[in-house]
Amino acid sequence: MFDRYYPTEYAKSAYDIDYQVLFDKGIRGIIFDLDNTLVHHGDDATPQAEQLFVTLHSIGLKTVILTDNDEPRVLRFIKNIDTPYVCDAQKPDKEGYEKAIAILGTEKNETVVIGDQMFVDIIGANGAGLQSILVHFIPAEGEKWIGFKRYIEKGVLAAYRVEKRNSAGVTADNERADNMPKKQRKLFCEISPTTYAISEKKNIMLRHIRNMREDVIYARGRCKRNFPVLIASCSSHLIKRGKDIDPVTQENKAHNIRLACESINGLVIRPGETFSFWRRVGNTTAKKGYKEGRVIILGKLTKGLGGGLCNLANTIHKAALQSPLTDTEFHMHSDALAPDEGGVRVPLSAGTSVNYNYEDYRFRNDTEQDIQLLTYCDDDNLYCEIRAKKPFPERYEISEEGHHFEKEGESYYRVSKIYKDTYDKLTGELKEHKLIVDNRSEVLFDPSLIPAELIKDNG
Repeated sequence: MFDRYYPTEYAKSAYDIDYQVLFDKGIRGIIFDLDNTLVHHGDDATPQAEQLFVTLHSIGLKTVILTDNDEPRVLRFIKNIDTPYVCDAQKPDKEGYEKAIAILGTEKNETVVIGDQMFVDIIGANGAGLQSILVHFIPAEGEKWIGFKRYIEKGVLAAYRVEKRNSAGVTADNERADNMPKKQRKLFCEISPTTYAISEKKNIMLRHIRNMREDVIYARGRCKRNFPVLIASCSSHLIKRGKDIDPVTQENKAHNIRLACESINGLVIRPGETFSFWRRVGNTTAKKGYKEGRVIILGKLTKGLGGGLCNLANTIHKAALQSPLTDTEFHMHSDALAPDEGGVRVPLSAGTSVNYNYEDYRFRNDTEQDIQLLTYCDDDNLYCEIRAKKPFPERYEISEEGHHFEKEGESYYRVSKIYKDTYDKLTGELKEHKLIVDNRSEVLFDPSLIPAELIKDNG
């Protein structure tokens, strides 16, 4: 999930890298970041930096500096260094990296980027299809505060070290790495509850950064009066009852959903605006009144603060699919959390996954009129309505094909294909039959409750 942030390798310093090994492995060009990679921010070149470039050129390596700094800053640094440069690069944009490669005259597989910023240098390198080495930044003497982004990088780097420990980097013995048997290792988040919590915090911080970089206009305005035309509606039971279902977490789920509905109800999404579940609901804390409900962690049902909000997101999602709104972000967990109520299968009765804030549910209004979103509850049910000021010429439905269950090893899976169908209201013509979910959901309830006639042999 976070491969775009991961370097090919990590080194303590640009001065600790064995550049002869890089050359022997086929590297011919090096793209250097400047500040905090070669010298501390704003400093002139040190004798160590000047000697590094002499050594690199004597080995046969070409160099170029790629920096967001202006030209006077770069010229001051390279006063005694013979190397070309690209300034005002606007990293991590790909264009600067492509200019640097053109200056070097090397192929991408012969080039490596060396920099100190994961969210700038490494993202840019990965986006340009280049190998990279992340180095520890050069701090000022006595510097203690390293900045918010640096702390995030430390968390991502910890995950990288676990997940990439056995991968072959640019200085690795590639033949040995290819021939060695791969050990089945747990992901960092799977090691323990502590590592899961660390991974979750990392994901939250990374999503905050991603959100800041995105050019998205979020819906904010509300209208207390309902728009006159009902476009789509959906409802679901607040409380599930049955074998192995904890009534306390179900009651807490209903409480959590009612709280979250208050932050969404009446929202107006104008043309071009995006609805974001977590932008409206925010973090689900005890201070806000949220309780422990049912959540899914690493594919297992358990308890968690704010649990049950996937039910709200799923109900909104189902309503949106029956409207002209455009899904822009959708994550799915198992839609086989419980047996079908009354034995009747309803496609996407569950399945939409939201985790603050890195797994969001979003849709965009690509129509030419304002859309209103209503979310509210009565004693037993959750309701969602999508309204407008005038009707649309199409109607939308959710359909499903090939629904059945399969056994694989000791586990069972619900299998189907789920579609969004668009019909012309006047003619009834099917205008689009769009696959939205190629479903294979692990069954998280007692498999003895699966109807025998729906179990098929997948062999």
